[in-house]
Amino acid sequence: MQNISIIGSGFSSLSAACYLAKKGNNVKVYEKNDQLGGRARILKHSGFTFDMGPSWYWMPDVFENFFADFGKKPSDYYQLERLSPAYKVFFDDYKDIEIPSNLEEIISVFEREEKGSGEKLKAFMADAGYNYKVAIEKIVNKPGLSPIELVTPETVSKINQFFTSISSKIRKKFKSPKLIQILEFPVLFLGAKPQDTPLFYNFMNYADFVMGTWYPKGGMVKIVEAMVGLGKELGVEYFTNADVSKINTEKGVVKGITIGDEFISSDIVLSGADYAHTETLLENNMKQYSDAYWDKKVFAPSSLLFYVGFDKKLSNVRHHNLFFDKSFDKHAEEIYDRPQWPNEPLFYASFPSITDNSVSPEGKECAFFLVPLAPGLKYNQDLLESYFKVILKRLEDQTNQELEKHVLFKIPFCVEDFKKDYNSYKGNAYGMANTLKQTAFLRPGIKSKKVKNLFFTGQLTVPGPGVPPALISGRIVSEQISKETLKTPVS
Repeated sequence: MQNISIIGSGFSSLSAACYLAKKGNNVKVYEKNDQLGGRARILKHSGFTFDMGPSWYWMPDVFENFFADFGKKPSDYYQLERLSPAYKVFFDDYKDIEIPSNLEEIISVFEREEKGSGEKLKAFMADAGYNYKVAIEKIVNKPGLSPIELVTPETVSKINQFFTSISSKIRKKFKSPKLIQILEFPVLFLGAKPQDTPLFYNFMNYADFVMGTWYPKGGMVKIVEAMVGLGKELGVEYFTNADVSKINTEKGVVKGITIGDEFISSDIVLSGADYAHTETLLENNMKQYSDAYWDKKVFAPSSLLFYVGFDKKLSNVRHHNLFFDKSFDKHAEEIYDRPQWPNEPLFYASFPSITDNSVSPEGKECAFFLVPLAPGLKYNQDLLESYFKVILKRLEDQTNQELEKHVLFKIPFCVEDFKKDYNSYKGNAYGMANTLKQTAFLRPGIKSKKVKNLFFTGQLTVPGPGVPPALISGRIVSEQISKETLKTPVS
């Protein structure tokens, strides 16, 4: 048995804690905030309950595989519902498109929008399905220690797709701007522009159209509660309001962590906290990466969020809604190429109370709005207020209803909040983007090159951003810890 201290309690940390405890180790998880779950916290206000972070449940097989590793099923802990339609997309011509919950119906939707696109979508999805299988079986479970990990017959046969953007392929096959935006949308979860995302990542379209969009009753926090519950069954201990101020080392070997005035001896330290922040907890000569290294990396967007309560039920909306009624490309430029506050922002709106009446008082609507932003932007509360007015007006126009007077409250959360609450580099919302130059072994490593027995997990290392990759990241690092320090595989 070894004493393992885990910094942070996001999904990757919760995953790793379970795997490491399963091997009989003494595992303790330390969370700086007053709730477990990292970004997947909840906010309760006036009878409403909001998921503060992730709201999309994709790739259900990853969750099933995680729980199966412990002889469990997701249904042992929470109830899932497949959303139908999966989501609704609003456009500038006020002719929205709803994405059904099965591929055959989606093909019909495409064909109605653009003649001949149905057959093209079938071929595109066949390739995406193959890529999904290759990604899950051959790529995402690798520790990112060597480029050799990526060399398999399957990946070699797809090598051209790593050097072709998904955007160029989509725009070559489809002409409808609406269909192009719908197909480019899923890779936004990877944190980069479609123009900078390799075609191989079209497996995200398979995750979207074939595997579907699901909702855990009670919200995404139910996954956190499930993983913590499983961890406790395995003997993991969890501590909140435990802000780690130092990672202690001696002669290049980790010795423990410091919280307040308390030193906690540890044989192994695993950080699921922000990678760049974690290195600030070390002496300067123990850091692997310089400030210049982090500054030149492409990070996923930050976000302006609003948690909103309405005093009535809304009409003409679905659980998930994408407002692509302004220029997709221009907003992307204002995030990645010329960082600035967007002039005409795209935004996402979620109304979970449409599916789940437990998250709002009867007859009222629980709403979550998200505007993607460049990390590191400056602002004041007046600016945030102006953006709320913009998106609310567009919501009113697109859905043909008056809403301003029905707002009970709105609670903003923006760049500085991501920094303060999650120690997030430049206030990014979900890690480092998965571009070609930031994939697999080209991402920050899961083990420190300078401090023995110090490891990393989460959205800045392998395999990348998103909830399912976080679960996988926890397993990957656990296997590596087992291999290097425990001498037994995690099974």
